Amino acid sequence: MLSPQDNVRKASAEAELKIDAHLLSCRKREDVYRVIRIYAAKGESIAPDAKCYLQCLVKDFEHNGLNLTTAKREEVGRLKDEIDELSLRYVQNLNEDSSCLFFTEAELAGLPVEFLQSLDKTQSKEFKLTLESSHVAAILELCKIPKTRKTVAMAYGKRCGDANIPVLQKLVQSRHRLARLLGYAHFADYALDHRMSKTSTTVIRFLEDISSSLTDLAIREFSILKDLKRKEEGELPFGVEDLLYYIKRVEELQFDLDFGDIRQYFPVSLVLSGIFKICQDLFGIKIEEVTETDVWYYDVQAFAVFDSGSGKLLGYFYLDMFTREGKFSHSCVVSLQNNALFSNGACQIPVALLIAQFSKDGGGEAMPLGFSEVVNLFHEFGHVVQHICNRASFARFSGLRVDPDFREIPSQLLENWQDITKPLVDEVCKTLKRWRYSFCALKSLQEILYCLFDQKIYSEDDVDFSQLIRSLHPKVMLGLPVVEGTNPASCFPRAVIGSEATCYSRLWSEVFAADIFASQFGDGHPNPYMGLQFRDKVLAQGGGKEAMELLTSFLGREPSTQAYIESRTKYGL
Repeated sequence: MLSPQDNVRKASAEAELKIDAHLLSCRKREDVYRVIRIYAAKGESIAPDAKCYLQCLVKDFEHNGLNLTTAKREEVGRLKDEIDELSLRYVQNLNEDSSCLFFTEAELAGLPVEFLQSLDKTQSKEFKLTLESSHVAAILELCKIPKTRKTVAMAYGKRCGDANIPVLQKLVQSRHRLARLLGYAHFADYALDHRMSKTSTTVIRFLEDISSSLTDLAIREFSILKDLKRKEEGELPFGVEDLLYYIKRVEELQFDLDFGDIRQYFPVSLVLSGIFKICQDLFGIKIEEVTETDVWYYDVQAFAVFDSGSGKLLGYFYLDMFTREGKFSHSCVVSLQNNALFSNGACQIPVALLIAQFSKDGGGEAMPLGFSEVVNLFHEFGHVVQHICNRASFARFSGLRVDPDFREIPSQLLENWQDITKPLVDEVCKTLKRWRYSFCALKSLQEILYCLFDQKIYSEDDVDFSQLIRSLHPKVMLGLPVVEGTNPASCFPRAVIGSEATCYSRLWSEVFAADIFASQFGDGHPNPYMGLQFRDKVLAQGGGKEAMELLTSFLGREPSTQAYIESRTKYGL
């Protein structure tokens, strides 16, 4: 992912494919499954984390059909191959889509000159617009011409309709058949079996609860947008394609924020020192740079993390912060080594890697960060802390190998703090907070809409995709109909590969992180006692215990959605 040498990256990718293939073959070893199942059936007295590990091993094998007859096991294998092939075909159709639209300069009024200059032009001087997400987002946020916005939204939502809707129909049916072979009512319950939510019923209830709780605020937000559209465009009906444009317009009118000017407050070194200070104060850790160590690129930094009370080494992390040619192009945290206990009692130390994509100027100096980059860095460093503080005995439950519904909660929690040496004036801080929450209800409803669509197609039989979106859209989006002729079933890759039946998970994490922050850290200052409690009771336990059990133990009650709703109501418009 990160080597400056292309041949090393290529060899690593090839090795990874071989390792994945080997792991898959291991999960199909019937001889090993029989031994483990016999041992599990004995019910011998073992430590709780070992018992959990044993249960996970058995489930791994049984998700590959090893508890089924030979014929059914072969059907499981055939269905998995079919699902992989259909998923790949769906995504390839989107990647290979070459649809484009042509507009005159007048029809693109409001777009920056730099954007227009980046577009190809026809001999008749029309601009060629592809349906890449960056082009579409620019039109929907900035174009002053309502007809152009609607044309683009309609074309974007119709992509690959004839090709992909039949593919998704077959894919959903195949996933349901696979789930039923493995003993589940439908695919959603199969996908949620290892997660906090457990069942599709819980997820749908969660989404509908958030939706109904945000409706009053969303109505107020929507009224502001409709009023502005009426002033600027007369009595033209408000469509969903107008949302991004008028949210942007209201933010420009209501918030006096110069994000270019704000950058001066966020040099990378200052932001990092602030993040380190917060985490050290909050979680009882000490971070020290390690200079005498080999790294794969000259500007990569290495750090050791110690318990501030005992001085015990907890782990290490690397920071690879700046873009360069050939480098993996996303921001994320990668596990280089997980915590684990050996049979002789020795401990394997966790090692994490934070990859970011920050810029340098022409002289090689780090550029100050934009506000969204600062928020993202806080978020990703939360994963580093989570990895380092995880003390699970088994590597299977260490690092970030925890319940996927829980994985983002510590990072969402850390986003609530900010500490910089050169402070922004209070008024700018308040404005930034209001800006972050502006139109939060409408934005959440849009996310809930697609999460519900995803959940329902995988928890019900023979779903009519078009009918489902036509009924869901106005119900969730305050009466707004879906853009004419569009259907997320044709261009919704999250529901196909990677997040199928689990699109709700990001919102789930955000809601419960808000509950933890409001109830345990409500004044916004690092609370060392509660921070240590969170580190010991939640982070240290890793994935060897049920995530809901850990949060309930820490909070003294079951997690609630109330803090999330109240924060949106408090800071929203």
